[in-house]
Amino acid sequence: MRKLILALAVCWLGAVPALFAVQVTAGEQYAGMWTGTYDGSGTGRFEMTLDKSKDGAMTGEVNVTTDGGDYSAEFTSLSFDGAKMTAKYTFLLDASAEIVMTATFDKAEAKGTWSLRPKGQTDEVASGGIAVTKK
Repeated sequence: MRKLILALAVCWLGAVPALFAVQVTAGEQYAGMWTGTYDGSGTGRFEMTLDKSKDGAMTGEVNVTTDGGDYSAEFTSLSFDGAKMTAKYTFLLDASAEIVMTATFDKAEAKGTWSLRPKGQTDEVASGGIAVTKK
Protein backbone atom coordinates (compact mmCIF):
# COMPACT_ATOMS: atom_id res chain seq x y z
CA MET A 1 0.00 0.00 0.00
CA ARG A 2 2.84 2.38 0.79
CA LYS A 3 4.31 1.78 -2.65
CA LEU A 4 0.95 2.64 -4.25
CA ILE A 5 0.61 5.84 -2.22
CA LEU A 6 4.22 6.79 -3.02
CA ALA A 7 3.66 6.13 -6.74
CA LEU A 8 0.47 8.25 -6.75
CA ALA A 9 2.24 11.08 -4.91
CA VAL A 10 5.11 11.07 -7.41
CA CYS A 11 2.65 11.13 -10.34
CA TRP A 12 0.67 13.96 -8.78
CA LEU A 13 3.79 16.04 -8.08
CA GLY A 14 4.93 15.47 -11.66
CA ALA A 15 1.60 16.78 -12.96
CA VAL A 16 1.49 19.94 -10.82
CA PRO A 17 3.78 22.02 -13.10
CA ALA A 18 1.61 21.12 -16.10
CA LEU A 19 -1.47 22.42 -14.29
CA PHE A 20 0.13 25.85 -13.94
CA ALA A 21 1.97 25.96 -17.27
CA VAL A 22 1.42 29.09 -19.35
CA GLN A 23 0.79 28.63 -23.05
CA VAL A 24 3.60 30.35 -24.94
CA THR A 25 2.87 31.40 -28.52
CA ALA A 26 5.63 31.04 -31.09
CA GLY A 27 7.11 34.49 -31.67
CA GLU A 28 5.53 36.03 -28.59
CA GLN A 29 8.93 37.26 -27.40
CA TYR A 30 9.05 39.53 -30.48
CA ALA A 31 5.80 41.35 -29.68
CA GLY A 32 6.10 45.12 -29.83
CA MET A 33 6.91 47.88 -32.29
CA TRP A 34 9.78 47.52 -34.76
CA THR A 35 10.98 50.43 -36.91
CA GLY A 36 13.47 50.68 -39.73
CA THR A 37 13.79 50.77 -43.48
CA TYR A 38 13.24 48.71 -46.59
CA ASP A 39 15.25 48.79 -49.81
CA GLY A 40 15.49 47.11 -53.19
CA SER A 41 13.00 47.95 -55.92
CA GLY A 42 11.93 50.85 -53.68
CA THR A 43 13.15 52.45 -50.48
CA GLY A 44 11.48 54.00 -47.48
CA ARG A 45 10.55 53.79 -43.83
CA PHE A 46 9.01 50.63 -42.45
CA GLU A 47 7.23 50.11 -39.14
CA MET A 48 5.91 46.77 -37.93
CA THR A 49 3.83 46.04 -34.83
CA LEU A 50 3.55 42.47 -33.57
CA ASP A 51 1.09 41.39 -30.89
CA LYS A 52 -0.54 38.30 -29.42
CA SER A 53 -4.27 38.14 -30.18
CA LYS A 54 -6.98 37.14 -27.71
CA ASP A 55 -7.04 33.62 -29.19
CA GLY A 56 -3.28 33.29 -28.63
CA ALA A 57 -2.06 33.61 -32.22
CA MET A 58 0.43 36.26 -33.29
CA THR A 59 -1.00 39.18 -35.27
CA GLY A 60 0.46 42.35 -36.62
CA GLU A 61 0.42 45.28 -38.97
CA VAL A 62 2.79 47.42 -41.01
CA ASN A 63 3.05 51.13 -41.79
CA VAL A 64 5.06 51.81 -44.93
CA THR A 65 6.19 54.98 -46.70
CA THR A 66 6.53 54.80 -50.50
CA ASP A 67 6.92 57.18 -53.42
CA GLY A 68 3.42 56.11 -54.52
CA GLY A 69 1.87 56.95 -51.13
CA ASP A 70 1.99 55.75 -47.55
CA TYR A 71 -0.15 52.87 -46.34
CA SER A 72 -0.95 50.66 -43.36
CA ALA A 73 -1.95 47.01 -43.63
CA GLU A 74 -2.71 44.10 -41.34
CA PHE A 75 -0.93 40.79 -41.82
CA THR A 76 -3.15 38.21 -43.52
CA SER A 77 -0.79 35.49 -42.28
CA LEU A 78 1.98 35.54 -39.70
CA SER A 79 4.00 32.63 -38.36
CA PHE A 80 7.23 31.97 -36.51
CA ASP A 81 9.64 29.07 -36.65
CA GLY A 82 12.02 29.87 -33.83
CA ALA A 83 13.49 33.29 -34.62
CA LYS A 84 12.31 33.23 -38.26
CA MET A 85 9.10 35.06 -39.17
CA THR A 86 7.09 34.59 -42.36
CA ALA A 87 4.26 37.02 -43.05
CA LYS A 88 1.95 38.24 -45.83
CA TYR A 89 -0.25 41.27 -46.29
CA THR A 90 -2.30 42.80 -49.09
CA PHE A 91 -0.39 45.52 -50.95
CA LEU A 92 -2.91 48.33 -50.53
CA LEU A 93 -1.58 50.37 -53.47
CA ASP A 94 -2.64 47.43 -55.71
CA ALA A 95 -5.16 45.09 -54.04
CA SER A 96 -4.43 42.35 -56.60
CA ALA A 97 -0.93 41.99 -55.13
CA GLU A 98 0.54 40.97 -51.80
CA ILE A 99 3.79 41.44 -49.94
CA VAL A 100 5.50 38.31 -48.65
CA MET A 101 8.09 38.93 -45.95
CA THR A 102 10.64 36.84 -44.11
CA ALA A 103 12.77 38.11 -41.26
CA THR A 104 15.14 36.61 -38.75
CA PHE A 105 15.15 38.16 -35.27
CA ASP A 106 18.27 38.53 -33.15
CA LYS A 107 17.56 40.21 -29.81
CA ALA A 108 16.37 43.75 -30.64
CA GLU A 109 17.10 43.57 -34.40
CA ALA A 110 15.56 41.79 -37.35
CA LYS A 111 16.66 41.56 -40.98
CA GLY A 112 14.96 39.93 -43.89
CA THR A 113 13.42 40.22 -47.32
CA TRP A 114 10.20 41.39 -48.91
CA SER A 115 8.67 40.34 -52.20
CA LEU A 116 5.78 41.90 -54.15
CA ARG A 117 3.75 39.22 -55.96
CA PRO A 118 0.37 38.87 -57.64
CA LYS A 119 -1.90 37.27 -55.01
CA GLY A 120 -1.61 33.50 -54.92
CA GLN A 121 1.43 33.42 -57.23
CA THR A 122 5.14 32.96 -56.64
CA ASP A 123 6.50 35.21 -59.41
CA GLU A 124 8.12 38.34 -57.94
CA VAL A 125 7.28 41.73 -59.39
CA ALA A 126 9.65 43.56 -57.02
CA SER A 127 11.79 42.63 -54.02
CA GLY A 128 14.30 43.88 -51.53
CA GLY A 129 15.43 43.82 -47.92
CA ILE A 130 14.15 45.05 -44.58
CA ALA A 131 16.03 45.97 -41.42
CA VAL A 132 14.25 46.92 -38.19
CA THR A 133 15.04 47.46 -34.54
CA LYS A 134 12.73 47.17 -31.57
CA LYS A 135 11.44 50.51 -30.40
